[in-house]
Amino acid sequence: MARFDHHIFVCENVRPPDAPRGCCSAKGSAEVRARFKEEVERRGLKGRVRANSAGCLDQCAHGVTVVVYPAQTWYGGVTVADVPEILDALAAGRVVERLRIPDEKLTGRGGALPRSTA
Repeated sequence: MARFDHHIFVCENVRPPDAPRGCCSAKGSAEVRARFKEEVERRGLKGRVRANSAGCLDQCAHGVTVVVYPAQTWYGGVTVADVPEILDALAAGRVVERLRIPDEKLTGRGGALPRSTA
């Protein structure tokens, strides 16, 4: 089987209700992933585009968080209603700017990993 053209990861991490960072699960991430899967199937993209659940993507404040590879496009505040627009943009080689999390707002250190000396 060939590689997927695009891989969509939807954070479905669960945190306690009183967790200060919140969690994507409480914001409807399972429904968002299910809609991605339905739309991929409906559009005949199965085998080319894969929608998977992910554990914590460390972008809790932006949830529901979705990341699309290989472009490394990060989306935040994604709802079920946004799924068709994201897939339309993906097919057109565009990004849904109103949902994109800018690199400078992503949690994480960034930069290259150290090279192995082995």
